[in-house]
Amino acid sequence: MSADYMFIMKSSEDGSFSDGGLQRFGKIELNPAACVLNYGQGIIEELKAYKKPDNSILLFRPEEHGLRMRVGAERLLMPAPTVEQFVEAVKVTVLENRRWVPPPNKGFLHIRPLLIGSGPVLSLTPAPEFIFLILVTPMGDYSRGGLEPINLVVENEIHLAVRGGAGSVKAIGNYAAILKAHVEAKANGFSDVLFLDSVHQRYVEETSTANIFLVKDKIISTPTLEEGTVLPGVTRKCVIEIARSQGYQVEERLVSVEELFEADEVFCTGNAVHLSRVGSITYLGKRVSYCESEPAVVSQQLHQELSNIETGHTEDKLGWTVIMK
Repeated sequence: MSADYMFIMKSSEDGSFSDGGLQRFGKIELNPAACVLNYGQGIIEELKAYKKPDNSILLFRPEEHGLRMRVGAERLLMPAPTVEQFVEAVKVTVLENRRWVPPPNKGFLHIRPLLIGSGPVLSLTPAPEFIFLILVTPMGDYSRGGLEPINLVVENEIHLAVRGGAGSVKAIGNYAAILKAHVEAKANGFSDVLFLDSVHQRYVEETSTANIFLVKDKIISTPTLEEGTVLPGVTRKCVIEIARSQGYQVEERLVSVEELFEADEVFCTGNAVHLSRVGSITYLGKRVSYCESEPAVVSQQLHQELSNIETGHTEDKLGWTVIMK
């Protein structure tokens, strides 16, 4: 379901962005030789807007998403809006579509910024022109409060990222390459795929759209970003900060697939899944289940705190939210 308006801004010859504005939601024109169509030069972002009981609207860490887009754009040789332009464009788009923001506790407005190489090229070269676009759509709480466990299967042949590649940015081509594994997992009854590193095929990296954490003896571990193959998720960053503020030890390191079979809890974080606990993981035909007869205490605690801040149910002492009247 599409909202009323979308935001569009084009780059100038010097690579800067200006004179953007709202348009009625609809189709856009692209030259068949557009770089994004032929060579995949494009980046996506995603964030949320929530409605509070007083009818104000809350954005969650839009600056982090604007900064991540700029980092990704640099990797793909693309100019990008400034963080200030990004945040202002998000605000304008959300406010103009505010009638589409679901009521409190009923869902959120999904915000999808895109940066694409729209200029025509017929050889492997950066596009001469770029479009920054934002579209929004209302969604229900498809994380189901983080209480509905998800079931993962470890992929052994297809890899999400390689060292030296673009796994650390939200390049649009990253997702097309894993559709086969994702669709097959769904067809076999799993919620998503968990990918391993491409070198040793032993270390856990992330799922199709989420970062992963495991808990063992109250120590929380998550795959390191240092290899350049794991996306620096904004939700991931928030959960690490919240966990440490609550006294948990959090380790960012290489996590072997064998450790999953010894973990007390496993959970995923991301804009789509929010913070969702993992009910089971299957690897080479062997299945391990988590918290079948007892609550996932750490996952639930972190989920509740994150949700309270994100939706404005508790005071934001960390300065993560932006409130719009």
